Amino acid sequence: CTTLPFPLTCLLTMIWACLSLYVNSTSISRKTVLEMGGEEDRDGTKGGKILKRFKRGWMWNQFFLQEEYTGSDKQYIGKLQSDMDKGDGTLKYILTGDGAGDIFTIDENNGDLHANKRLDREEKAFYTLRATVVNKNTGLKLEPETEFIVKLHDINDNEPKFAKELYIASAPERSNIGTSVTQVTATDADDSMYGNSAKLRYSISQGHPYFSVDPNTGIIRTALGPGEMDREKREHYQVVIEAKDMAGQRGGLTGTTTVNITLTDVNDNPPRFSQSIYQFSVPESIKTGIPVGRINAVDKDLGKNAEMYYSVVSGDGLDMFDVITDKDSQEGIITVLKPLDYEKTRSYTLEIQVQNTQTLDTRFLGYLPTKDMATVRIGIEDVDEPPLFEKASYMMEVKEDAAVGTAVGSVRAMDPDGYNSPVRYSIDRRTDLDRLFNVHSGNGSIFIIRPLDREEAAWHNISVIATEFNKPLQTSWVPVYVRLLDVNDNAPKFASFYETFVCEKTKAGQKIQTVSAVDADDPVGGHKFFFSLAMEGAYRGNFTVKDNGDNTAGVLTRRSSYSQLHKSIYLVPVVITDGDFPMQSSTGTLTVRVCTCDREGNMELCNAEAQTSSAGLSTGALVAILLCVIILLMIIVLFAALKRQKKKEPLIISKEDVRDNVVSYNDEGGGEEDTQAFDIGALRNPEAIEESKQRRDIIPSGTLYPPIRRTAIPSRDNADVRDFINQRVQDNDSNPTAPPYDSLATYAYEGTSSVAESLSSLESASSEGDQDYNYLSDWGPRFRKLADMYGAEDSDRES
Repeated sequence: CTTLPFPLTCLLTMIWACLSLYVNSTSISRKTVLEMGGEEDRDGTKGGKILKRFKRGWMWNQFFLQEEYTGSDKQYIGKLQSDMDKGDGTLKYILTGDGAGDIFTIDENNGDLHANKRLDREEKAFYTLRATVVNKNTGLKLEPETEFIVKLHDINDNEPKFAKELYIASAPERSNIGTSVTQVTATDADDSMYGNSAKLRYSISQGHPYFSVDPNTGIIRTALGPGEMDREKREHYQVVIEAKDMAGQRGGLTGTTTVNITLTDVNDNPPRFSQSIYQFSVPESIKTGIPVGRINAVDKDLGKNAEMYYSVVSGDGLDMFDVITDKDSQEGIITVLKPLDYEKTRSYTLEIQVQNTQTLDTRFLGYLPTKDMATVRIGIEDVDEPPLFEKASYMMEVKEDAAVGTAVGSVRAMDPDGYNSPVRYSIDRRTDLDRLFNVHSGNGSIFIIRPLDREEAAWHNISVIATEFNKPLQTSWVPVYVRLLDVNDNAPKFASFYETFVCEKTKAGQKIQTVSAVDADDPVGGHKFFFSLAMEGAYRGNFTVKDNGDNTAGVLTRRSSYSQLHKSIYLVPVVITDGDFPMQSSTGTLTVRVCTCDREGNMELCNAEAQTSSAGLSTGALVAILLCVIILLMIIVLFAALKRQKKKEPLIISKEDVRDNVVSYNDEGGGEEDTQAFDIGALRNPEAIEESKQRRDIIPSGTLYPPIRRTAIPSRDNADVRDFINQRVQDNDSNPTAPPYDSLATYAYEGTSSVAESLSSLESASSEGDQDYNYLSDWGPRFRKLADMYGAEDSDRES
């Protein structure tokens, strides 16, 4: 016990050992034997037999066994003993339950209980067993089966273990001492109800002096003040925490874990410019909104705490420039607000301020300012600029009847540079395609060069070009809008073509039509039309016109009856006059047809001319339809004729292909579609004309050969050709292996009466120079070419 840290623990262990020996060696039991009999009487008898109570011989509750036994022998647990055991060897102890016979064994003769294996309380803390006593000879139970427990007594054999091997935590920078960062937790598998094996204490082995840990709860806290915990100086820390059992005393087991702690940023640093003065230069021609340059401020904080914005607070360029913040780089971008002019101002100075967008924590700044200022100087560079017009655009007015050469207005431009170069004016003809206007090149006066008409175009948008006289490339444009003022130069006319009817039987003064008028002019006070009937004509006794005073008029009858037989159509002239100056008027004609009507005044029948014009087609339309039909028929006939036309092959395919057989008959025989019979007339007469050909898809009847019209040659007998062909036809008809009747049979026969004899050089006994081929010209145009060829060769040899 002197090795134990606490004397109280040793004392408790000794008491426990003494009690275990006392319980194991003492048999305090009661046994009741119930002798069975008949029915129990009220006085305690049953069936006449007296019930007797016996004291139980043995009884026990639990045993204790130390875990992780390292001895070589079986570990003795205790002894089971019954009062029935007289020591004569007639009793037998039997053990059942958890691990009986394997982990636990009992001596059946004396009841000694042993553990056979090394046990671990963390695997199983207790075992439930049952024991009984039987007679060895009879096997009868002498004791009822009794249950008891074997508990394992814990020893400190497990070190503490943390829930995580690595913890990730964070704490705000500038935190006060004792600010909670995180909590670590360890557990010990040993018995927490017995001794100090599972009683843990936490300590910090790495991380001093920045952090501390509560020994009982494992809460990690900051150990230094705000001045020391500055993220901008150090951001990451690694802390090692130990957990030790046995309440941290010597001999206890230890477990460790690592905690990575990061200081999170707070907005404790204001932005600061990297330099106090910035210099930029830009040309005066720079467009508005274009960046001039960038300025940069630095903030040691992170994320939103480092976001900043810039502003122009003073300077002579306050209204000429602006500064915006680049969200990605947090730079200030200076841009142009208004056009620059080198001739007016050659440099500008700006005072630009920068500050955080988030609220700054001023506890740690002391007397340091929360904003920063920088000076920006911008120089303007001179640029040769084009002429500058006095106005951005011009608007002019002129009457539409103005004479050619009338001035409309003028434009003015000047060279903005110090050179004050003279300016020349011209009109951009792409904006004045009709060439209605021109401009004086010297003074910029715009005048008319062609008549104008407001009714064609009320506005004309042209562009005037100003060019420096000495530098033609320096040009500028200005839009000029010319408005044409209206002049009453158009007479009013009917709004549409009017045609109506009047019944044969009607009433005098009945309105048959309402007419209105339109005018291309556009007077300022609006249109005012007057209607009246033309002064001359016989129609005045038939109809009259009543002006309604609202730019419309009604046409009224002046008679009560009209007759189609007497007059079927009336043309009523209506005079329309406008109310502007100078007054314009025109005459419109209203066509009135006389029709037969029913009692309600509805038209039933008009004259034949009216029906034809309304229901039928006009004469011009009928003529156009007829011409289209004729042209279509002509196209069809022409297409059919072209399709039937076939191109004939020449007698001699090539000029150089002159052989014994003059004509090539490339026909392999006919078939169902072979309708052209073979003409052998070319053998006898090259000038023969094919006039009629027999269809080879029809069986020949009667005469075998179709009649052929030939040009008679008195000096030549054709009997030998006929005999030759007839002989070949007979041979072909009598040959059972010959092709069908509609197949081509070629009879190559040159004749025997040729004046030129054979044209073949194989059968010619004389040389080519001895031949006279001029007679070939008499055979026709087909042989004339042959004569020219051979005649030319002779002339070449002679030369």
